[in-house]
Amino acid sequence: MFELNLTLFYAFAAILVFAAIRVITAKNPVHAVLYLVLSFFSAASIWILLQAEFLAITLVLVYVGAVMVLFLFVVMMIDFDLEKIRQGFWANLRVAAPVGGLIIFEMAAVLIRSFNVPQSAVAPLPAGYDNTRALGRLIYTEYVYAFQIAAVILLVAIVAAISLTLRRRKDSKHQNPSDQVRVSAKDRVRLVSMPSVSRAKPADDASPKEGG
Repeated sequence: MFELNLTLFYAFAAILVFAAIRVITAKNPVHAVLYLVLSFFSAASIWILLQAEFLAITLVLVYVGAVMVLFLFVVMMIDFDLEKIRQGFWANLRVAAPVGGLIIFEMAAVLIRSFNVPQSAVAPLPAGYDNTRALGRLIYTEYVYAFQIAAVILLVAIVAAISLTLRRRKDSKHQNPSDQVRVSAKDRVRLVSMPSVSRAKPADDASPKEGG
């Protein structure tokens, strides 16, 4: 059983690495999004092997079922200028390469340390262990402040994204409820005193009298 899990782990990990590489190398944005969906499914499969069922289901339902479907629709509806997007690729490589190397170093350090742990040091899970209950207990007890701070940061990011992408069109009609509430009667109706003007008949309308 252990050999089967190890084989499946390496198989899903290989698919995950391949899909992640294709996300950044695919020329078609739609293909890149589909490869990202494949990488999410592969990561969810690895989490199931690690008995983290809650994280796997969350990844599939939230990211694949909602976020990535939205990304796919947006990418398919927007007409991208691929040549214009690729113009700044090599210019950003000098910043992206060190950042990518640092990420690889951090992930490698964590994975190598976990692989060096002997199997006897890993405590087996007790009978009736519930991954979702244990995760919720940790989030709302030991990591409650970090969880709330992360939620506030995400909320600020959502508000900032909406503010940056909000564009007011000059031809669109909208109402301002605060201005409507503050308005008074004198602002709505204005009485103007004007002298009365009688309309005279034009001279060409007068017909000549008979026998004059």
